[in-house]
Amino acid sequence: MAIKRKPPAQENHERWLISYADFITLLFAFFVVMFASSQTDKSRAKLMSEAVQSALDGKSQGVPPAVAKILGGTIEDKGQGNAQMKGPGGAKQTAKETPPQNVVELIPSLKRLSKDLEDELRAGTVEVKLEPRGLVVSLRQNAFFPSGTDVIAKDTYPTLEKLANVIRSLPNPVQLEGHTDSVPIHNGRFKSNWELSSARAIATLEVLCTRFDLPRNRFAVVGRADTAPLDTDDTPEGRMRNRRVDLVIVNILGTQPNAVVLSQSSKPSK
Repeated sequence: MAIKRKPPAQENHERWLISYADFITLLFAFFVVMFASSQTDKSRAKLMSEAVQSALDGKSQGVPPAVAKILGGTIEDKGQGNAQMKGPGGAKQTAKETPPQNVVELIPSLKRLSKDLEDELRAGTVEVKLEPRGLVVSLRQNAFFPSGTDVIAKDTYPTLEKLANVIRSLPNPVQLEGHTDSVPIHNGRFKSNWELSSARAIATLEVLCTRFDLPRNRFAVVGRADTAPLDTDDTPEGRMRNRRVDLVIVNILGTQPNAVVLSQSSKPSK
C-alpha cells in the first residue's frame, strides 16, 4: 500500500509584519517620551527663573550677604569679584546720564518768540534760534542802530518790548553780546570795534532795564567785535549779518553774570 505524502507547508510571506509592528511600537514609545519631556511645568519653570534672578540680584535669602557682595552682578552694586566684572551689573556699566536739574526748557519760549516776532522775522531784522547755550535772538544792526553809533532806533522799541515780556516770564540769566564786522572803525567816539560792540550791548541793556523795568542783575554784557561772525566778511550781505547784538537767554539757572567786557583792538572801523 503506497504511503500518502503530506503536501509541503506553504511559506508564510507575512512574517515581516512582526518586525514592522515592533518598530512602530518602539517609534511610538520614542515620540511619547519626547512629547512628555517637552511639556514642562510652567509654574515650576517660573519659580526657577525667579529664584535665579533673585540670586543674581543678591536678594535671595539663600545667598548670604557676604557671598552676594563677592559675586556682585547687580545693577546698583559694583561688587568685588569677577562675576561683577562680567555680570549684568558690571563694574564697567555706565550710569544713565540725567539732565541737570537747573536746565530750563526753552522750546516754549522759542515758539512764543517766533509767533510774537513774526513780522520782524519776515522782514529779516531779527533772527531767532536755539543753540546749546540757550535761546539766541539776533538784533540786526541795520534795523536797530544807525551805522557807527550805539543809539537804538526808537521805532524798534516795540520789538524790544516783546523780548522784555519773554525775559520777564523766565528766571534765566540773559547775556547781551555785541558783534561787528571786520571793517575797522575809528571816529570821535569809538576807537575800535571792541568799544563799538560793547557800547551797543550796553545800550540794549539800558533800554531793557530802564524803559521796560527788567532787573539789571539778570544781565551780562559782552563785546565780541568781529571775533564771532555768522557769515563771511567778504560780501556786503555777510558783513551786514555779522553786525548785530545777540540777546542770549541762557538755559542754565544760577549762572553768574559775566563782567562787562570793554576791550580794545588795533582794528578800528565803521
